[in-house]
Amino acid sequence: MSDLTFYTNPQSRGRIAHWMMEELGQPYETVWLGYGPEMKSAEYRAVNPMGKVPAVRHGAVVVTEAAAICAYLADAFPQAGLAPAPTSPQRAPYLRWLFFAAGPLEQAVTAKAMGWVVPEGRAAMAGFGSYADTLDALETALRPGTYICGEQFTAADVYVGSSLSWGLMFGTIENRPVFVDYVTRLRARPALQRAGQINEERIKAQTAG
Repeated sequence: MSDLTFYTNPQSRGRIAHWMMEELGQPYETVWLGYGPEMKSAEYRAVNPMGKVPAVRHGAVVVTEAAAICAYLADAFPQAGLAPAPTSPQRAPYLRWLFFAAGPLEQAVTAKAMGWVVPEGRAAMAGFGSYADTLDALETALRPGTYICGEQFTAADVYVGSSLSWGLMFGTIENRPVFVDYVTRLRARPALQRAGQINEERIKAQTAG
């Protein structure tokens, strides 16, 4: 039995972590949870008190939040090469943009999707400042190299790439050439394709059932 258990739903942010699970190359058990009673049950709230997915149990350790899951697994399984070493100069941009995507980018995209407008003169109170500033900043990270950390693919690309891919698909991210080229490269990764197929097959099984 694997010491990695992954809790998810095929129509959720769990897809981000699922891609990460496939990049690891480690065996894992998947627990599929439905929205509503299953996800809000006392049993699952013992794993994640928020009653949300994704979550990962690694032995006795539980990690929630997709960005944290990506960062944790990259460090827990260094043989996968999904994080720069702590002493590497690339560790800084790796952490910087991973959590930029989980913070300012998430806020900016959510605000746009919801039609929320930061009142004039109040941008300093919002973690993302403005939607345009957030996208401009992220574009600076993607111009220099193939990935966030130059030529090394990392867990930061799993999270940033997922965020941009969904945003481009749903129109909440501007269709900038740098973003499109980056996402196109990532969509060619076998691990992402495997994770996508697993989730689509689960959706089909649920529909058929």
